[in-house]
Amino acid sequence: MNKNSQDNNTLEDKAFVDADSETEATVADEPTETVDEPTETVDEPTETADEPPKSANAFKPRQPINWSRVVAFGVLPALALVLALAAGYLKWQDNSVRNSDTARIESVQAAKDTTVKMLSYKPDSVEKELNDARGLLTGDFRDQYTSLINDVVIPGAKEKQISAVATIPENGAASVSADPNHAVVLLFVNQTVVVGQDAPTDTASSVRVTLDKVGDSWLISKFDPV
Repeated sequence: MNKNSQDNNTLEDKAFVDADSETEATVADEPTETVDEPTETVDEPTETADEPPKSANAFKPRQPINWSRVVAFGVLPALALVLALAAGYLKWQDNSVRNSDTARIESVQAAKDTTVKMLSYKPDSVEKELNDARGLLTGDFRDQYTSLINDVVIPGAKEKQISAVATIPENGAASVSADPNHAVVLLFVNQTVVVGQDAPTDTASSVRVTLDKVGDSWLISKFDPV
Protein backbone atom coordinates (compact mmCIF):
# COMPACT_ATOMS: atom_id res chain seq x y z
CA MET A 1 0.00 0.00 0.00
CA ASN A 2 1.42 3.27 -1.02
CA LYS A 3 1.26 6.60 0.71
CA ASN A 4 -1.59 7.91 -1.42
CA SER A 5 -3.85 5.06 -0.45
CA GLN A 6 -3.21 5.72 3.19
CA ASP A 7 -4.09 9.36 2.82
CA ASN A 8 -7.38 8.52 1.11
CA ASN A 9 -8.33 6.13 3.84
CA THR A 10 -7.51 8.74 6.40
CA LEU A 11 -9.77 11.30 4.65
CA GLU A 12 -12.66 8.85 4.44
CA ASP A 13 -12.35 8.01 8.09
CA LYS A 14 -12.32 11.70 8.93
CA ALA A 15 -15.40 12.24 6.80
CA PHE A 16 -17.24 9.48 8.61
CA VAL A 17 -16.23 10.95 11.92
CA ASP A 18 -17.47 14.40 10.91
CA ALA A 19 -20.76 12.95 9.66
CA ASP A 20 -21.27 11.15 12.90
CA SER A 21 -20.47 14.31 14.79
CA GLU A 22 -23.08 16.27 12.82
CA THR A 23 -25.66 13.53 13.37
CA GLU A 24 -25.00 13.56 17.07
CA ALA A 25 -25.18 17.33 17.10
CA THR A 26 -28.51 17.25 15.28
CA VAL A 27 -29.89 14.64 17.61
CA ALA A 28 -28.65 16.67 20.54
CA ASP A 29 -30.29 19.82 19.27
CA GLU A 30 -33.75 18.29 18.62
CA PRO A 31 -34.69 17.51 22.23
CA THR A 32 -34.15 21.19 23.05
CA GLU A 33 -37.08 22.11 20.78
CA THR A 34 -39.32 19.35 22.05
CA VAL A 35 -38.67 20.40 25.64
CA ASP A 36 -40.16 23.84 24.97
CA GLU A 37 -43.47 22.46 23.64
CA PRO A 38 -44.61 20.88 26.91
CA THR A 39 -43.98 24.25 28.58
CA GLU A 40 -46.61 25.86 26.32
CA THR A 41 -49.14 23.09 26.84
CA VAL A 42 -48.76 23.34 30.61
CA ASP A 43 -50.19 26.89 30.53
CA GLU A 44 -53.40 25.87 28.74
CA PRO A 45 -54.97 23.90 31.61
CA THR A 46 -54.69 27.07 33.74
CA GLU A 47 -57.17 28.87 31.43
CA THR A 48 -59.55 25.96 31.26
CA ALA A 49 -59.42 25.55 35.02
CA ASP A 50 -61.04 28.99 35.48
CA GLU A 51 -63.90 28.30 33.06
CA PRO A 52 -65.98 25.71 34.97
CA PRO A 53 -67.21 28.20 37.63
CA LYS A 54 -68.48 30.55 34.88
CA SER A 55 -70.33 27.80 33.10
CA ALA A 56 -71.75 26.62 36.40
CA ASN A 57 -73.18 30.07 37.12
CA ALA A 58 -74.43 30.46 33.58
CA PHE A 59 -76.54 27.35 33.79
CA LYS A 60 -77.66 27.84 37.40
CA PRO A 61 -81.48 27.45 37.37
CA ARG A 62 -83.55 30.54 38.36
CA GLN A 63 -85.99 30.36 41.18
CA PRO A 64 -89.63 30.61 40.05
CA ILE A 65 -91.44 33.96 40.71
CA ASN A 66 -93.81 33.80 43.63
CA TRP A 67 -96.77 35.56 42.02
CA SER A 68 -98.86 35.37 45.16
CA ARG A 69 -96.27 37.49 47.00
CA VAL A 70 -96.07 39.92 44.09
CA VAL A 71 -99.86 40.33 44.13
CA ALA A 72 -100.06 40.55 47.91
CA PHE A 73 -97.23 43.04 48.44
CA GLY A 74 -97.17 44.93 45.15
CA VAL A 75 -100.35 44.91 43.09
CA LEU A 76 -102.95 45.02 45.86
CA PRO A 77 -101.46 48.00 47.76
CA ALA A 78 -101.08 49.94 44.50
CA LEU A 79 -104.65 49.11 43.54
CA ALA A 80 -105.90 50.19 46.96
CA LEU A 81 -104.04 53.50 46.61
CA VAL A 82 -105.55 54.12 43.17
CA LEU A 83 -109.04 53.35 44.45
CA ALA A 84 -108.54 55.66 47.44
CA LEU A 85 -107.39 58.49 45.18
CA ALA A 86 -110.29 57.92 42.80
CA ALA A 87 -112.77 57.89 45.68
CA GLY A 88 -111.27 61.12 47.05
CA TYR A 89 -111.48 62.81 43.65
CA LEU A 90 -115.09 61.72 43.13
CA LYS A 91 -116.02 62.93 46.58
CA TRP A 92 -114.33 66.28 45.94
CA GLN A 93 -116.09 66.56 42.59
CA ASP A 94 -119.42 65.68 44.17
CA ASN A 95 -118.87 68.27 46.90
CA SER A 96 -117.92 70.86 44.28
CA VAL A 97 -121.10 70.16 42.33
CA ARG A 98 -123.19 70.33 45.49
CA ASN A 99 -121.52 73.58 46.56
CA SER A 100 -122.09 75.11 43.13
CA ASP A 101 -125.73 74.07 43.17
CA THR A 102 -126.17 75.55 46.63
CA ALA A 103 -124.45 78.76 45.58
CA ARG A 104 -126.68 79.00 42.50
CA ILE A 105 -129.89 78.61 44.47
CA GLU A 106 -128.86 80.97 47.27
CA SER A 107 -127.47 83.67 44.98
CA VAL A 108 -130.56 83.73 42.76
CA GLN A 109 -132.82 84.12 45.77
CA ALA A 110 -130.60 86.82 47.28
CA ALA A 111 -130.53 88.76 43.99
CA LYS A 112 -134.32 88.69 43.76
CA ASP A 113 -134.95 89.68 47.37
CA THR A 114 -132.36 92.47 47.46
CA THR A 115 -133.43 93.96 44.12
CA VAL A 116 -137.04 94.19 45.29
CA LYS A 117 -135.92 95.96 48.48
CA MET A 118 -133.63 98.35 46.59
CA LEU A 119 -136.43 99.50 44.26
CA SER A 120 -139.46 99.50 46.58
CA TYR A 121 -140.38 102.27 49.04
CA LYS A 122 -143.17 104.55 50.37
CA PRO A 123 -142.96 108.27 51.06
CA ASP A 124 -143.35 107.97 54.82
CA SER A 125 -140.85 105.11 55.26
CA VAL A 126 -138.48 105.62 52.33
CA GLU A 127 -135.44 106.46 54.46
CA LYS A 128 -135.64 103.33 56.60
CA GLU A 129 -136.52 101.01 53.74
CA LEU A 130 -133.72 102.11 51.42
CA ASN A 131 -131.10 102.18 54.18
CA ASP A 132 -132.10 98.64 55.09
CA ALA A 133 -131.56 97.68 51.47
CA ARG A 134 -128.18 99.43 51.57
CA GLY A 135 -127.03 96.88 54.18
CA LEU A 136 -127.41 94.12 51.55
CA LEU A 137 -124.83 95.68 49.23
CA THR A 138 -121.02 95.64 49.20
CA GLY A 139 -118.02 97.31 47.59
CA ASP A 140 -118.19 100.36 45.38
CA PHE A 141 -121.80 99.71 44.47
CA ARG A 142 -122.79 100.18 48.12
CA ASP A 143 -121.21 103.64 48.08
CA GLN A 144 -122.87 104.55 44.78
CA TYR A 145 -126.29 103.45 46.03
CA THR A 146 -125.83 105.37 49.27
CA SER A 147 -125.12 108.57 47.38
CA LEU A 148 -128.08 108.03 45.04
CA ILE A 149 -130.68 107.45 47.74
CA ASN A 150 -129.45 110.24 50.01
CA ASP A 151 -129.09 112.84 47.28
CA VAL A 152 -132.01 112.00 44.97
CA VAL A 153 -134.46 109.26 45.91
CA ILE A 154 -135.21 109.96 49.59
CA PRO A 155 -135.63 113.75 49.21
CA GLY A 156 -137.74 113.33 46.02
CA ALA A 157 -139.97 110.65 47.56
CA LYS A 158 -140.72 112.82 50.58
CA GLU A 159 -141.27 115.97 48.60
CA LYS A 160 -143.42 114.60 45.78
CA GLN A 161 -145.00 111.69 47.62
CA ILE A 162 -143.46 109.08 45.35
CA SER A 163 -143.95 105.42 46.00
CA ALA A 164 -142.52 102.46 44.09
CA VAL A 165 -143.11 98.71 44.06
CA ALA A 166 -140.71 96.30 42.32
CA THR A 167 -141.49 92.67 41.45
CA ILE A 168 -139.67 89.80 39.77
CA PRO A 169 -141.97 87.79 37.50
CA GLU A 170 -142.10 84.04 37.68
CA ASN A 171 -139.17 82.60 35.78
CA GLY A 172 -137.71 86.10 35.74
CA ALA A 173 -134.39 85.10 37.32
CA ALA A 174 -131.63 82.99 35.82
CA SER A 175 -128.22 82.06 37.15
CA VAL A 176 -125.41 82.98 34.78
CA SER A 177 -122.58 81.57 36.90
CA ALA A 178 -122.08 80.54 40.49
CA ASP A 179 -119.38 79.20 42.77
CA PRO A 180 -119.17 79.20 46.58
CA ASN A 181 -117.88 82.81 46.69
CA HIS A 182 -119.11 84.57 43.57
CA ALA A 183 -122.22 84.55 41.40
CA VAL A 184 -123.88 86.36 38.53
CA VAL A 185 -127.67 86.45 38.07
CA LEU A 186 -129.81 87.88 35.28
CA LEU A 187 -133.08 89.46 36.47
CA PHE A 188 -136.18 90.78 34.74
CA VAL A 189 -137.67 93.53 36.90
CA ASN A 190 -141.08 95.14 36.79
CA GLN A 191 -141.52 98.42 38.72
CA THR A 192 -144.67 100.40 39.32
CA VAL A 193 -144.18 104.07 40.34
CA VAL A 194 -146.87 106.43 41.64
CA VAL A 195 -146.20 110.17 41.95
CA GLY A 196 -148.69 111.92 44.21
CA GLN A 197 -152.19 111.49 42.81
CA ASP A 198 -151.05 110.58 39.31
CA ALA A 199 -151.76 107.27 37.64
CA PRO A 200 -149.25 104.47 38.19
CA THR A 201 -146.45 104.10 35.69
CA ASP A 202 -145.10 100.63 34.89
CA THR A 203 -141.62 99.99 33.65
CA ALA A 204 -139.83 96.74 32.78
CA SER A 205 -136.08 96.26 32.69
CA SER A 206 -133.43 93.58 32.79
CA VAL A 207 -130.45 93.75 35.11
CA ARG A 208 -127.23 91.80 35.44
CA VAL A 209 -126.61 91.36 39.16
CA THR A 210 -123.20 90.37 40.53
CA LEU A 211 -123.02 88.99 44.08
CA ASP A 212 -120.17 88.15 46.45
CA LYS A 213 -120.37 85.82 49.42
CA VAL A 214 -119.45 87.81 52.53
CA GLY A 215 -119.57 85.66 55.64
CA ASP A 216 -122.83 83.76 55.39
CA SER A 217 -124.62 86.31 53.18
CA TRP A 218 -124.79 87.00 49.46
CA LEU A 219 -124.32 90.74 48.89
CA ILE A 220 -124.78 92.62 45.60
CA SER A 221 -121.52 94.15 44.35
CA LYS A 222 -122.70 95.26 40.87
CA PHE A 223 -126.05 96.20 39.38
CA ASP A 224 -125.83 96.74 35.63
CA PRO A 225 -128.85 97.35 33.35
CA VAL A 226 -128.70 95.29 30.14
